[in-house]
Amino acid sequence: MLITQLKFDLKMFFREIFYLAFTVIIPPATYLLMGQLFSKDVYGDNLSYVQFYTPSFIILITFSVIFFAFGFDQVMNRSLGIEKRISVSPVNMGTILLSNILKSILITSLGFMTITSIGLAIYDLSLSFATFLSSYVVFILINAILLTVSSAIYSFFKEMKSALVFSIIMFQVVMFTGDFTMPIAVAPKFVQVIASFNPIYHINHIFIDVWNQMFVLDKDSILSLAYITAIFFVSLLIVVRKEKN
Repeated sequence: MLITQLKFDLKMFFREIFYLAFTVIIPPATYLLMGQLFSKDVYGDNLSYVQFYTPSFIILITFSVIFFAFGFDQVMNRSLGIEKRISVSPVNMGTILLSNILKSILITSLGFMTITSIGLAIYDLSLSFATFLSSYVVFILINAILLTVSSAIYSFFKEMKSALVFSIIMFQVVMFTGDFTMPIAVAPKFVQVIASFNPIYHINHIFIDVWNQMFVLDKDSILSLAYITAIFFVSLLIVVRKEKN
């Protein structure tokens, strides 16, 4: 039953042009375009474009897939009455939820492989197997965190229109304050302040450090981890309470 549902969910995802544009097409295309323009620049702690932006665009795809194809899907099922129909169907909500989680992880993993492959093929990315493996483990943990946060946020929406507007605005905010386009270090002060409250910004930089084997437990990383952990547990509490209600 789960495999059948997962196949159906994946088929529906790849039929949605909106999902494909924001999650599968735009991030890799932007990664390629920015690479042509800024591949010779230096970022962060003397990192090259491919060292800095390869992990960044993996996180951007992960965020996009989970917030659009997982969180927004929940609102759509709720607003169209699909959840009520499922409750009286042979497929229970647990199977649907697990299928959506697996779908999201499979698609984000595809994004992980796509961006990494582009880096290897076009920008001479150097990546050892040990680094690849440790990065993928952290990537899965990030998936779990974002799935929980997404579920909590979208649990407050009942209408698709409001959720869609929120999703598009959130995507733009994350793009410009998550260090995916203009470097936050040279951005205006107000953008830096917004970035400091953006959990994706902190997740992005932790993943960049892990990817480049630069992660250390210092003041900045501990604060980032504490902030992400707090948001995760608050989100988990919201999800549990919503399920009880």
